[in-house]
Amino acid sequence: MTEAEDILVVGTGAMATLFAARLGRAGHAVTMLGSWPEALAALRTNGARLVEDAGREQRIRVTVRSDPRDCRGARFALVLVKSWQTEKAARALAECLAESGVALTLQNGLGNREILAASLGAQRVALGSTTTGATLLGPGLAKAGGEGVVSIESHSHIAPLQAALRRAGFQVEVVQDARVLIWSKLVVNSAINPLTAILRVPNGQLLERPAARQLLRALAEETAAVAHAEQVNLATSDPVDMVEAVALRTATNHSSMFQDVQRGAPTEIDAICGAVTLAGRQHSVPTPMNQACWHLVQALTQVPRQPGTGAFR
Repeated sequence: MTEAEDILVVGTGAMATLFAARLGRAGHAVTMLGSWPEALAALRTNGARLVEDAGREQRIRVTVRSDPRDCRGARFALVLVKSWQTEKAARALAECLAESGVALTLQNGLGNREILAASLGAQRVALGSTTTGATLLGPGLAKAGGEGVVSIESHSHIAPLQAALRRAGFQVEVVQDARVLIWSKLVVNSAINPLTAILRVPNGQLLERPAARQLLRALAEETAAVAHAEQVNLATSDPVDMVEAVALRTATNHSSMFQDVQRGAPTEIDAICGAVTLAGRQHSVPTPMNQACWHLVQALTQVPRQPGTGAFR
């Protein structure tokens, strides 16, 4: 991939800002497509601002667009919006993704690939997952939250985007079945995210409070049981150890769901605990913990909205 070739980042939130900044810093021309007014204004004025471990802020110039028709012909797109915004992102990509283009989703939760494929066609959608984290400090300003892996399911047209991500310093791996990664991440997210949002604590506090740790373990085991019913072999044989290791490694982080609750914004609980609950029902696997967390987080942020609406973040 040449330096001049554009990479489209759909979204303007923490992860979108992180990926846009690092790709732009590596020399790629990056366009960010979104509809959050404050972020669009900040990105136009200051570029994508990124704070990394040393605490130094970098500003990387990006192109900013709010109308997908201004992005027509995009060959490669990274979809980094919240799961409840995927329908809107899919409609936008239908306007601007090239016929031979590919959209890579690195989102949380279940169902994002299916929503994108319904608008774009299965061959123009690639499924991935990342354990890289980011915190939104303000519009157009993200703080890196721990280096992880970008895992991408094998796809015939995705190699140039993989190379771009590696050039930007991301650790990229290609896998044959991304469902393993999606469900492994879902085990982690379904355990850590709702509990931190409900208790209003950073990730590490879940290990330091005995009752919270019991809940963490129960959620991990429950989601792993649904994954087994889905005939998905998780990336680990011990889901509890996996979740606790992530909580320890990210002890000072505020989960994305906790951040959403703090802002009074919609969360991804439907695509996480809600999706686990519904999948469990299909397989007659009990999911009382996921169902309780699903409704508790919904009750914390009952923001009226229609599916597919809302500003990209």
